[in-house]
Amino acid sequence: MEIKVIGPGCRNCKNLLAIVKQVVRDTGIEAEVIYLTDMADVMKTGIMQTPGLMINGKIKTVGRVPGLKEIKQFISEEM
Repeated sequence: MEIKVIGPGCRNCKNLLAIVKQVVRDTGIEAEVIYLTDMADVMKTGIMQTPGLMINGKIKTVGRVPGLKEIKQFISEEM
């Protein structure tokens, strides 16, 4: 599974990254967590409002930080 957190490095982006890592750690799933901060790479995703969350190439959220429960749901949908 590939999980991408997309954003320029703002506080919300870093919070989302921390929550995603916690969910991956807590659930024990095998996932590659990628933090995209380079604006050229961010633009390629199609996400124009950060933070963004993509799982297996699918955009899950844009412009907000979802909670643990919601992120777990997103991950289970992609398994």
